[in-house]
Formats: sequence, structure tokens, C-alpha cells
Amino acid sequence: MTNGLIGKKLGMTQVFDESRLTPVTVIEAGPCRVVTVRTKERDGYEAVQLSFGEVKEGRLSKPELGHLKKNQAPASRVLREFRKDREPAVGQVVTVGMFKKGDWVDVIGVSKGKGYQGVVKRHHYAGGPESHGSMFHRAPGSIGASSFPSRVWKGKTLPGHMGSERVTVQRLKVIESRSEENLLFVRGAVPGATNGVVVVRKSKKS
Repeated sequence: MTNGLIGKKLGMTQVFDESRLTPVTVIEAGPCRVVTVRTKERDGYEAVQLSFGEVKEGRLSKPELGHLKKNQAPASRVLREFRKDREPAVGQVVTVGMFKKGDWVDVIGVSKGKGYQGVVKRHHYAGGPESHGSMFHRAPGSIGASSFPSRVWKGKTLPGHMGSERVTVQRLKVIESRSEENLLFVRGAVPGATNGVVVVRKSKKS
């Protein structure tokens, strides 16, 4: 039907197997409902749109609500599109059961925002001596431009906004899948804060 689904990051814990301890991230994955199916004839491309997280109708704008009602879908907080696989039908439900123990997945989320940061935190500059009298500690230092070209080169690593951007972590192993609880346990960390929305899809590198 599709190659992934929408979920919510619940946090990290650890599980034990026969030989070792494994750090895992717990994701509440689905259930997701098929809202609409994009076709090449009508939309110019093929995809499946899924919804996740039911909310009160008053929390959605009229265009959002109209789109969902047109497809007999409940008011939902999140809509995402995925690659089309086989022939999905509007109204079908996708559950975490599509992933089995041992599968490899890619997880997409929005990283934690760090605000405006300097070059030491943002770009891992070493900084200057911390001793008294140095006068050069965490500043970026010379940026190389003089009378030519009389400007800052594009791409220069300088202070600025850090975090709060789309991040994809590839090839995470599924440690456990609990269909009855809609829970997915993947090895390692995934982007974003607790309760953040994530997209879990079959790994491109599996």
C-alpha cells in the first residue's frame, strides 16, 4: 500500500536480549488512514496521503477540514504523503504491523531548536586560550576578506540559527513491533523532542 507511516516520538529506553542491552527509541506509529490517492492523470504524480492524530474540528482551518470531509476522513492533525505501493484505497488503515523485527527503517523528524548560537557550539570551533589576558576565547576570528572581495564569502561558518530543521536518520534497525499497542522500537536515537511528529519509512539502504 505504502512504504511508511506517521508516528510520534515517545522517548528512549533500553531493552535486553539474550546477550546485550540495546538502547531504543519508542515511537507511537499509526494507525494512519488513507485520505487520498494521488494519480498521474489528475495530479501529475503518484503518492498516498496519510493522516495521523485525530483532533477537534475547531483546531483546523476551513480548507484543511474541507479536504478531509471531502474524503470522509476524521479531523486529523498531521497529513503526509508517501510512495504508492500496489493499489491503496481511500479509507484503508495502515498500522505498525507493516514493520517486523529486524527490518531497517529511515526516520524523519524536526531536530530540537537551539536558538542563536556561536561558532563553538554551532560549528565545533576550538576557540582560543582560556587563560587570563588572551582576549580571544569563543569569537569566530578572521573571516578572510580584505579589500578584495570586500564581502563575506558565501557558506562561511559563522554564528546563527541552529537546529529546528528537517533531519533524516537512515538505516535504524527495528528491535520490536507491537501491533496491538501501535508501538515501534528502533535501535538508536531519532530526531526531535518527545511527542514530536516523525515519519517512519522503509530504508532506502536496506
